Amino acid sequence: MASVHGPRTPVSAIRRTVLHPVRLLPVTFLLGSLIGTALLMIPAAHNGKGSADIMAASFTSVSAVTVTGLVNVDTATYWTTFGHVIILLLAQIGGFGIVTLATILGVFVGGRLGLRSRMAAQVDLHLTNLGDVVPLLKRIALVMLAFELVLAAILGWRFRTEYDESWGDALWNGLFYAVMGFNNAGFTLHTDSLVGFAGDAWLILTISVAVFVGAVGFPVLAELFRRWRHPSRWTIHTRLTVWGSLLLFVVGAVTFGLAEWNNSATIGTMSTFDKVVTSIEGGVMPRSGGFASVDYGQATQETTLIGSIMMFIGGGSASTAGGIKITTFLLLAYVILAEVRGDPEVAIGSRKIGSQTLRQALTIALLAVMLVATSTLALLALGDVSTDEALFECSSAFGTAGLSMGVTGDLPAASQLILMFLMFVGRVGTVAAASALALRGRPRRFHLPEERPIIG
Repeated sequence: MASVHGPRTPVSAIRRTVLHPVRLLPVTFLLGSLIGTALLMIPAAHNGKGSADIMAASFTSVSAVTVTGLVNVDTATYWTTFGHVIILLLAQIGGFGIVTLATILGVFVGGRLGLRSRMAAQVDLHLTNLGDVVPLLKRIALVMLAFELVLAAILGWRFRTEYDESWGDALWNGLFYAVMGFNNAGFTLHTDSLVGFAGDAWLILTISVAVFVGAVGFPVLAELFRRWRHPSRWTIHTRLTVWGSLLLFVVGAVTFGLAEWNNSATIGTMSTFDKVVTSIEGGVMPRSGGFASVDYGQATQETTLIGSIMMFIGGGSASTAGGIKITTFLLLAYVILAEVRGDPEVAIGSRKIGSQTLRQALTIALLAVMLVATSTLALLALGDVSTDEALFECSSAFGTAGLSMGVTGDLPAASQLILMFLMFVGRVGTVAAASALALRGRPRRFHLPEERPIIG
């Protein structure tokens, strides 16, 4: 019997497969990476004769589209101004795309799970119907652009007045760092990242604020804009993201300061004020920022280990950050707390967390651990790197943080391909995996007899 929707052709089948909400996100970013590679292969984008190296172009493109900032060549000298413009546009599109597509994906997932789940997703995203998606996208674009312009003005003024740059160079640098900061992409126009600006509170703290806000996520920012005076009325997602972000920031800043305070290779010779400023930066950037005013290759093992953990956790959901996300990490912490207390249910405040949500969080976390661990072993086998360096690079790629201990460019092509895969998965894989798990949810018509294996 023929389908009422007409015959199924191979083209229509492929179209339905590609345009499926779960697959649309990675397909879009893959296409963006390929286009970015082609643009960076244009001779005008590369300093020197001919086109850029294919590995340099593809690695940079993936890093920009996934707003990571990890590089295998010196961005400041390898690429021309035209190349820098391409990188900026790729990062802006990547940052804008991940926020909007993740938000839309949440609405699609709600629709597939039924009316109640659809309404829950719409309430959480401050929508009343799917017709509000376009206005929401406009608000996201306006907020991002307005925030970036304000940051660009502050940074441009600083570059002009403090570093005596021409107004043209100062404004361009300000715009570049504002876009990279808010989108959590660590690309810089200086060979040593922000090392030359270490201790400059105006510059470092402004970029740190941009990174922190960008890593929170637009749904949370939208709710804070409306209800910032009433924390008791925040949704569970906003509570977890806000308080979790502040907690990780404090832990990161304090541990960075304690570990590096007397390290002469990083901040040991700085003044107390400069040490505090750099420690604040050290508490923000490993979350997903990628900027660094110290050489992480000279940092202590405590700093690199804490940094790897922070990068693995990442930022807020539907934000420009990568990693497993703060909500996933904190949900698992609440599971442990409930088990230790002997509580039959996992509750946050006055709300119960469903078992399906908890299983999704556990699945994503364990898959991420397996992925980062396997990739770390692969880097150790393929290149002459230490365990600390391999773990740090893999955590940075998966968390789309962009921090490096200075070994990325020296890795063999196979290792760089692994890092490219990690950047891609870290940006879109967790969102797609979470949505796929949610869409697979189905009620059971029977219950199996229970048995408890020995634990521990």
